[in-house]
Amino acid sequence: MVNCREREVVSADEILVVSFGTVSPESRRLNIDAVEQAIRDSAGDMFQVCRCFTSQTVINIINKKQGIRIDNINEALDKAVRSGVRNLAVQPTHLMKGQEYEKLKSVLAGYTDSFRHIALGDPLLSSEEDFRLLADALIEVSCQYDDGKTAVVFMGHGTGAASNDVYLKMQNTLLCSGKNNYYIGTVEAEPSVEDVLNAVRKGNYSRAVLRPLMLVAGNHAVNDMASADDPDSWYSRFTAAGYETVCVIEGLGQIPAVRDIYVCHAKRAVSSLDQ
Repeated sequence: MVNCREREVVSADEILVVSFGTVSPESRRLNIDAVEQAIRDSAGDMFQVCRCFTSQTVINIINKKQGIRIDNINEALDKAVRSGVRNLAVQPTHLMKGQEYEKLKSVLAGYTDSFRHIALGDPLLSSEEDFRLLADALIEVSCQYDDGKTAVVFMGHGTGAASNDVYLKMQNTLLCSGKNNYYIGTVEAEPSVEDVLNAVRKGNYSRAVLRPLMLVAGNHAVNDMASADDPDSWYSRFTAAGYETVCVIEGLGQIPAVRDIYVCHAKRAVSSLDQ
């Protein structure tokens, strides 16, 4: 992946992939790198694909501890301007059109006169088709647990904004797909872990499989979901409730079908540059 700060080749066209970021090198490689590579493979030689992160805290930690400098959004955009980029497609790896997405839109609004064309791609869950495709992907990666005795639980981040309703919509999409044993919860909003536990208790389950519903399996997945040392972690809560609890530490970026959704959105953003 080309960090825009290190770019030397002047390109007239660019796809800028925007992620919140993660300090975990392995999770970064398996998830963010994988999404970026899928977009690059789709773009071929027509567009240069660059990276930036929106979390300055994550950027600073990576720089201090790993010696890697990653651009923030303003640095990436300024670099694109100086490099002579004329047509810019920006593809976020956000889950929803929430607060991070709105912040990104606000920043891009200040650069509309800096490029001939600029287009912002949709986050992962933006259309009815996106929800259906993600539901299919979640079912596919968890199908080995469909034994009638296992609750499959996905832990999202959650937000206080209205966009938090994507989790309820994802739950309903799974139910419409016939998956009554699939549950969606969040760390910082609703449904909470207690909400999910109450729902799972109504079923006849002896095991619970926990997976993150996030692009990367970072600190939330390791600490809030899977920690055996934290009595408030989802693992501890489900174990204390009497379930055999299994944690799968894999981000959404590791799922090929999820990467395909991002690629589709990036392609639409690129196509809109000609309109």
